[in-house]
Amino acid sequence: MNTLLKRLATALAAIVVSWVVWSFLASPIVPVVWEAPANPGLSGVFASNKQLANVDTVAMPDLGPEDIACSSEGWLYSGLEDGQIVRFKDQGEATLFARTEGRPLGMIFDQQGALIVADAYQGLLKIDRNGQVETLVDQYQGQRLQFVDDVDIADDGTIYFSDASMRFEYHNNLLDFYEGSMTGRLFAYSPQTQSIELLLDGLFFANGVALGPNDAYVLVNETGLGRVQRFWLKGPQAGTADVFIEHLPGTPDNINFDGDSTFWIAMPSLRAGVDGVAAMPFLRRLVSVLPGVLQEAAATPVSFVLGVNVAGEIVANLQDPALGYNYITSATPCGDSLWLGSLHMFSAGQLPLPNTRF
Repeated sequence: MNTLLKRLATALAAIVVSWVVWSFLASPIVPVVWEAPANPGLSGVFASNKQLANVDTVAMPDLGPEDIACSSEGWLYSGLEDGQIVRFKDQGEATLFARTEGRPLGMIFDQQGALIVADAYQGLLKIDRNGQVETLVDQYQGQRLQFVDDVDIADDGTIYFSDASMRFEYHNNLLDFYEGSMTGRLFAYSPQTQSIELLLDGLFFANGVALGPNDAYVLVNETGLGRVQRFWLKGPQAGTADVFIEHLPGTPDNINFDGDSTFWIAMPSLRAGVDGVAAMPFLRRLVSVLPGVLQEAAATPVSFVLGVNVAGEIVANLQDPALGYNYITSATPCGDSLWLGSLHMFSAGQLPLPNTRF
């Protein structure tokens, strides 16, 4: 028995040593130590509740309606994992509108009725009413945009969009969190001049984008730090950035403004897993060579949407501990409804537009 135990111990030690060596030889990341901001958890204004317990759904033909866009004709549009963009109404079947041959994420209609799409692989796209796809921009200073993520459009036609990471793509996006090098960026694109301008860089996974009232500023979510940055476009602070809201307990994904007073922020997971390895680059290097399903073990999926007013105050807290409609990546106000998107669901979610007062 002792001999058998010794052999097992020797074999286990060899596996561990091989794993360590392999991680240093094959790891795709160069992990950086970073400091996790304060995390309040699900307490206070973030306390757990059942406000998302009764979400209605509309079935999708494939996985992952990440964002929802509302058209002036009453149709809703969303992009799926297989590159389809489908359109649907609150009742009935979702039908094919276009294919991007990439991974469509954030999307919104411009003033002329074209659908502007942030595609993780193809860049910033424009899709006309007939479903014809045109690439607006897919590179900056001669380098390919690695991970175009979300988009919003100002009244003057300027398109603001995020590039989540300069290091990793959609299919291996978890590596950006394990590396922690903070290479996300916020851009402005002018359709009139076909020029692109860098507004912010050094962001920890630049994600959701939303313009504020009167286009005075644009917000961009930093998923890895649980906060939202604000870049001023007008007024005495124009050209500068500050923090709009921070210390969120979840990982903010898309953000959408209702045009009046509320930003809706979707949070697909809690921050605890990412925060827990912030000071452990060695461990993150070890995990980076594991299969994706094991890398995902650090994430804690939730059903979680926040409403935030223009002063950066929480005015709505929507959750579902039962995870009925979960891993929510977007919350889009459209008429009297709030439409939900998710990377992990085969459906879009819908609920009556919530009250934004505690």
